[in-house]
Amino acid sequence: MRASTYVASCWPHWLLISTIAYSFPIQHRDPSVWSSRNLQSGPLNSRFLTALRGVGYTRNYMRSGSRWWQGRLLQNETNFNCSSPIFYPTANGADPTGSSDSTAALQKTINDAFEIASSFDLLKGIRDLGGVQIHLGGGQYILSKPLTIPELGGGNIMIYGGTLRAANTFPTDRFLVELGSEEISQPNYEDIVLQNLMLDCNYRGGGILLLNPIRITISDCYITHFSSVGISVHKGHETFIHNSFLGQHITVGGDPQERNFSGTAIRLDSNDNDVTDVVIFSAQIGIEVLGQANIIKGVHCYNKATGWGGTGIMMRKGATQNRIIGCYMDYTGIVLEESNRITISNSYFLGDAFILLKAGTSGTAFGLSIVDNIFTGSDHGVPIVQAQGTFSLVKQTRVDDNSAAGMALRSTRARVSVSGFGNSWTADLSHVLLFPGAVAHVQYSFYTPQLNATNATATFPQHALQSITSSSITVVSDRPVDAVVSFSVDQSSYGDNEMQNMYHVTSRGLQMAPLKH
Repeated sequence: MRASTYVASCWPHWLLISTIAYSFPIQHRDPSVWSSRNLQSGPLNSRFLTALRGVGYTRNYMRSGSRWWQGRLLQNETNFNCSSPIFYPTANGADPTGSSDSTAALQKTINDAFEIASSFDLLKGIRDLGGVQIHLGGGQYILSKPLTIPELGGGNIMIYGGTLRAANTFPTDRFLVELGSEEISQPNYEDIVLQNLMLDCNYRGGGILLLNPIRITISDCYITHFSSVGISVHKGHETFIHNSFLGQHITVGGDPQERNFSGTAIRLDSNDNDVTDVVIFSAQIGIEVLGQANIIKGVHCYNKATGWGGTGIMMRKGATQNRIIGCYMDYTGIVLEESNRITISNSYFLGDAFILLKAGTSGTAFGLSIVDNIFTGSDHGVPIVQAQGTFSLVKQTRVDDNSAAGMALRSTRARVSVSGFGNSWTADLSHVLLFPGAVAHVQYSFYTPQLNATNATATFPQHALQSITSSSITVVSDRPVDAVVSFSVDQSSYGDNEMQNMYHVTSRGLQMAPLKH
């Protein structure tokens, strides 16, 4: 082989070897020389990848690079530009292998990021940090105490790309990540993004605590092994939680320990929040709502079966004006402690999961809408919606247009026809109406096939609504005829001047399918 041909074919290999060798630490160099070598390595690596892209090394380099080599690049890039808007905790001594405690290094990284100088604000008094990022670099970090943000606060910042695990000494009454402080009444942070994180709480405390947050995003996160709450939002508003998975125990359903599941996956003690496309696979309560004007969309709850005492979505007293849309309630249901302006629609309930309405002290169902849902059960006659306690007022409420297979339909509206020869026709609506004995509107039609307009000699019988009881409605006529009487009933009043419901009867007890052991 000619020498020129040999050199031409081998130069990429020599370039690769020399560049890798150039990146190895040389212990005998003095610190000033080694420091200058580090300052050059960032741009050199970029030039190196660009040069080799044409000879096919880039793909193999990215695919086969060891964790040491990737960490080496991260370290060099960080040192190359200390004013970069990307901060790496490894630069402060964090251990990305999870072998040692990284709390102090991670906290210093967060503090450094929040200390970036800025002349711009978000909300008044909240500095705009310009999109600074804290990149965990795919590492696994052990925490012995919570990560917090500095008291000076700030916003427009992202923390992403790694795993945080609670140490065995982590305090059980705290959260891995705590933003805000109960001692600060006004918001001091805004527009913080927590993304692509796994939080392993190690059954010691919770995952994320937001105190008085403003416009916070939690996206693409996996939160598990919490003993208290996965994500807790207290006060503030406009927290978005989406595309995430939460579960106290890692399981895919049918877990033999399901009856022992505890904790709450998401708690919203706050207003104007959005939970979208979230899976909750184990917890006593999937989502607990204490605030108002929240929306829950596309959530799949199979956290703990209703038969074991679990609840998919719990609306606490005072949690009004909330919406649940397009969710999948998998063997676990929805409980409303106060039925005040709540919408539940276009959702799917499997395994005898149902909606429970509690009368509470007010005994009022106001502005409640439960429509266009699908229920599937095991043919044990479990009603799709159940009322607990005495409801004294049902107003602007509609439970209708739902479908059920293997479960019993319940509605605030009923339509039924009764036919036969006689002078009395009674319709029993107890198996359909949701609130026993509460009737606000009744309409009926009276049709006699033998008597029609072509028979001039026939006289139409006189008829009237005779009685409304807790379970039936009766229409009578002045003489026996062959007739079809059709009834339409609505349990809800709609206008302010309408009379209240005619009857108010304490509801039945809960009906659930038997557990399969």
